Amino acid sequence: MLEDIRFLADDRLGGRMTGTPGGDSAAAYIARRFGQVGLQASARGWFQPFQVAKDAPAAQRALAAGATAANVIGILPGADPARRNETIVVGAHFDHLGMGGFGALDPDSTGRVHNGADDNASGTAALIDIAARLAAAPPARTVVFIAFSGEELGLLGSAHYVKAPLYPLPNTVAMVNLDMVGRLRNDRLIVYGTGTAREFPALLDSLNWYGGFDLRQQPEGYGPSDQTSFYAAKIPVLHLFTDLHEDYHRATDDWDKINVVGLERVSRFTAAIVNALANRPGSLTYVEFAPPPPVAPAPAGSGASLGTVPDMAAGDVGGVRLTGVRKDGPAERAGLREGDVITRIGEFPIPDLAAMAVALQSSEAGQEVDIVVLRDGAELILKATLGPPRGR
Repeated sequence: MLEDIRFLADDRLGGRMTGTPGGDSAAAYIARRFGQVGLQASARGWFQPFQVAKDAPAAQRALAAGATAANVIGILPGADPARRNETIVVGAHFDHLGMGGFGALDPDSTGRVHNGADDNASGTAALIDIAARLAAAPPARTVVFIAFSGEELGLLGSAHYVKAPLYPLPNTVAMVNLDMVGRLRNDRLIVYGTGTAREFPALLDSLNWYGGFDLRQQPEGYGPSDQTSFYAAKIPVLHLFTDLHEDYHRATDDWDKINVVGLERVSRFTAAIVNALANRPGSLTYVEFAPPPPVAPAPAGSGASLGTVPDMAAGDVGGVRLTGVRKDGPAERAGLREGDVITRIGEFPIPDLAAMAVALQSSEAGQEVDIVVLRDGAELILKATLGPPRGR
């Protein structure tokens, strides 16, 4: 897995932006690896091409609108003739942020390669490893392994697959997604979607008896990764994730920071989940959650900064907790301080760090905004004048 990550996160691939030569090289590499570990190409080949819409907002801002991209798909046919027409989809996106800019949390590094070793070369490497494990003893149902492109531009690759699946979606029993699984810390593994099928919690608990993780089960199926496309199509989903860290969406997300032992544990655990799902006698009981409210497209802006130091280990605190503020920066001048939890910037709700990045990228230096924070259980509204885009 580390060798796969080192290839995908090499500077020569230029950050694997969708529709670039580096992204195409990554796709070709993944197809070769799928074949090497025992998967088969579909009747249409390894690649499922799609066109990035010219009016896709994120793609426009990333200068990728209208580009041609492709998912990479490998098939492990089921061993049971009676059930091989039913499928389990296992997915991980392989695209990243290219040379920074849109989506990056270090706007001062625009023009530098953002290698995305954890996000999501780690998930792609685990995808290949799981394929190798299952190919040694194929389960009853067919397993479809998909490396998605276009995730960073709005889940484009997974949305395309759901619209044009290789196997009918009613025959897809479950989808398992791997996104950022290379930085296991303190045995903590987050699994989203555990409430999307009634059978999931008991299954995970039984397998974790051997896995030994501090397992954090989150019931919701919707979220900012490719499982959302499948859950919206009424398919039970699981998304494995080892949490955010200080290199998330920054040029410092490099291969030498991967926890290889932890990644191997996550991959082995996920393979056990997929194997159990592919061999279980019956289907799953789908549970529906209400979709999140629609978010209006962010207005274009030149980007701005607040001068904060987010707490990357804060977990789910309902916003972005700060470990500090930069001296003489906009946040310090506005009165923000260590321990504050930012929940809104101007008109933008801030449930997490990704939302904070969008809010600041959509703003302008010199703009005055209200910052809503939680401090010692009380809600405060502070006024800040945003600075130039030199760091968050």
